[in-house]
Amino acid sequence: MHKILLALASLLVSAACFAAVDINQASEAELDGIKGIGPSLSGKILKARQQGPFKDWSDLLQRVKGISRKSAAKLSEAGLTVSGAAYAPAMAPQPGN
Repeated sequence: MHKILLALASLLVSAACFAAVDINQASEAELDGIKGIGPSLSGKILKARQQGPFKDWSDLLQRVKGISRKSAAKLSEAGLTVSGAAYAPAMAPQPGN
């Protein structure tokens, strides 16, 4: 019984590790696998990423048209990270900046 519980715990940890997709490392297919990202948005992300990795969520929001603070929150909930970090509204650029 102990081995079964250990195996199940390992599977859960493994699943949690694979749930996050970092925008700076993800392929087009991995980006498309995130709910809310389709071919058009993944193309914009990859094009912006050619200029260098995204420093943080604020950098992403400024460089990729089509990602708002609201959509960033939803993408983060779906597993997208920037440099391993989930979205937090305090990271977003303020209107007028």
